[in-house]
Amino acid sequence: MISEKMTQAINDQINREFYSAFLYLAMANDAMDKGFKGAAHWLTLQFEEEQEHAMKFSAYLQDRGAKVKLAAMDMPKTEWKDLLAIFKEVLDHEKQVTAWINEINALAIAEKDYATQSMLRWFIDEQVEEEASASDVIWMLEMSAGSKSALFMADKTLGGRKDD
Repeated sequence: MISEKMTQAINDQINREFYSAFLYLAMANDAMDKGFKGAAHWLTLQFEEEQEHAMKFSAYLQDRGAKVKLAAMDMPKTEWKDLLAIFKEVLDHEKQVTAWINEINALAIAEKDYATQSMLRWFIDEQVEEEASASDVIWMLEMSAGSKSALFMADKTLGGRKDD
């Protein structure tokens, strides 16, 4: 049996994952508006991935016999200064998601909820990848600073991201 406190924590995370998806969709739209089709592709894949994360958490709750409760979301920001600003916010957001997942894991440890700890291991590992990926893009964009041809190549590289 999963505790009410854990159920609420996971429901909160489900809603955060859906917000993350919408944030990445807003970023993809802004990147496309700015002419960065490759970045828009990268961010759209991220949008899809965040929805998958929400569904994994939802399936876990349902497997444990708990109710999934969706909540209203705040509207995400819709415009950024440039591509670098978008990806700096991606990294900041992923760090926040990591913190939230770590909080849920700490609760699972405190409650001796071994099933939730096991399920969270995938998300903990995923967050390491998410932060590293965003950091790599930031490095690439910073290296492109001041060079339109380098920025063009960076965008082309982002467009090569495959669906995981």
